[in-house]
Amino acid sequence: MANKLKDAWKAGKKTVNGWLAIPAAFSAEVMAQAGFESLTVDLQHGVQDYQSAVACFQGMQPHGPTPMARTPWNEPGIIGKLLDGGAQGLICPMVNTQAQCEAFVSACKYPPKGTRSNGPIRAGIYGEAGGYFNTANDEVLCLPMIETKEALDNLDAILDVPGVDGIYVGPTDLGISLGILPPHLDREEPEILKIYEHLIQATQRRGQWAGIHCLTGAYVKRAHGMGFTFGTIGNDSGLMLTAAKQQLAAARG
Repeated sequence: MANKLKDAWKAGKKTVNGWLAIPAAFSAEVMAQAGFESLTVDLQHGVQDYQSAVACFQGMQPHGPTPMARTPWNEPGIIGKLLDGGAQGLICPMVNTQAQCEAFVSACKYPPKGTRSNGPIRAGIYGEAGGYFNTANDEVLCLPMIETKEALDNLDAILDVPGVDGIYVGPTDLGISLGILPPHLDREEPEILKIYEHLIQATQRRGQWAGIHCLTGAYVKRAHGMGFTFGTIGNDSGLMLTAAKQQLAAARG
């Protein structure tokens, strides 16, 4: 089970991630043909559940993007099910301490590196005997979210947890936690940009990767220039509404 996204990052490639809030295989199938290197099913703030996540994985599979998911929370049951369902990487929200990060990684890894139960019904080719168990610990991406002041204060301890591949920055919650309001994505406040620089340097020193949620493709390009390995462009529902508004304005213009 080679993880193409992880291989791309190891080769030094910058990538773009799509975000799936709409709970539909057809929507995932459409997004999978846009050229994203990865697509992330959002079970935290998206209108997704486990069944729709699996449907989204099925919709994107023929077209090649690496299937990812953001968990609704740091809870081992849903972490295991999403990996069993086919996610090759997980983004976990609100990881603020070393202990929380250790719990997240443990739920993602099979023994002896973790406590994940064996039963990869879909990820392991529908339960058939295969090599999934032998490679999953190395191939599954574990990306805790850094989105609070507490997480910043504990950054070194979080990054030093064995099995952490990198981080994913949530700009809106980070701003809220720091009292920098109103919340928004494509931030330009000097104090936030300084934090981004610190996060990038801390991950690079450890051979890890850093991603960030953006609103626009232009800011993803800017994030790549800052040193982020990958960035997300909004989400499917937002892109649909933006495009619809643009075409409607043209029709009425």
